[in-house]
Amino acid sequence: MGDIISIIVTGAGAPGIAGTIYSLRNNPDNLNFKIITTDIKEDSVGKYLSDEFYVVPAPEDDNYINIIKKIAEKTKTRIILPQTTREIIILSQHKEDFKNIGIDVIVSDYDKLLIANDKFSLLEKAKEINIPYPKYYLVNSQSSFMEAIKKLGYPQDKVVVKPRVSNGMRGLRIITNEKWNVRRFLDEKPEGIEIDVNTFVRIFNGDEWPELLVTEYLPGEEYTVDVFRDEKNIIVIPRLRKSIRSGITFEAQVEFREDLINFSNKLSKALDLNYCFGFQFKLSKEGIPKILESNPRVQGSMVVSTFAGFNMIYYSVKKALGFEIDLSNINLREIRFKRYWGGIAIEDGKFIGRI
Repeated sequence: MGDIISIIVTGAGAPGIAGTIYSLRNNPDNLNFKIITTDIKEDSVGKYLSDEFYVVPAPEDDNYINIIKKIAEKTKTRIILPQTTREIIILSQHKEDFKNIGIDVIVSDYDKLLIANDKFSLLEKAKEINIPYPKYYLVNSQSSFMEAIKKLGYPQDKVVVKPRVSNGMRGLRIITNEKWNVRRFLDEKPEGIEIDVNTFVRIFNGDEWPELLVTEYLPGEEYTVDVFRDEKNIIVIPRLRKSIRSGITFEAQVEFREDLINFSNKLSKALDLNYCFGFQFKLSKEGIPKILESNPRVQGSMVVSTFAGFNMIYYSVKKALGFEIDLSNINLREIRFKRYWGGIAIEDGKFIGRI
């Protein structure tokens, strides 16, 4: 295992890039990785944390795959580790093409991703295998939307609306009838995702409605679950999201809740996902964790599991490299994680320091 192994990590501007690179550098087998990052933006932060960096077109571009292949061949890459939702679909479609030139892509199969990436299909799967899920409706017009929110208890209760397929908080809105008053104005931080029903409907005036998922609002705490799965092993690490800013976990507490572990085990097997991936759950007013979505890729704060005793980002790479996976000696711990506002300093296009 002494050779330098070249690996492409996509999404150099993704929030989790520093954690992904940390997990690769600090692996338990002391493998030496040459980390090549890519992004659609030239000045992404991962450029300054990795060994090499390349600008690539958007994954929807016809040239995306060919450019990734050229970078991989130039850098003698053996592994591609995608970090963004937009990239995993197209890369999964070309897994065999990459395999034929000696490159493994750490992503589940295309047909599995179509379900896991689709929030509506995921809830349908949860219903099928008896995993708790929020009440939900699929809508594509103003009339079907208004009917759905009424069934979900609006205006007495908040409701949630989101696209079937999205990345992060894009397209997420909480429809609420709550009015702002002096107390709320002075005491609450504006979330930016709450909206009244009339304002929401006006967004689509004159435009065709996309398919949207409308669900009940879950008022309880939110959990992220990190999962590693291969043919023989499954490791599940749930963590409470104690503080969230702009969709990013700023404080987390690992909690080995048996219900979350069991639900995630069942979902992982039913969806047949592999390598590292994750799920989001939120507690109902009765305290029941209900599935929100799946992230069939490296999650933004998956480094928390590295600190908790299992470096599933690295073990996904190790699995793809064909090494034997022995998990008999792992020691999982209920650690706490706090993110802070760090930064890097750049001079003449070169990294000179970080905090």
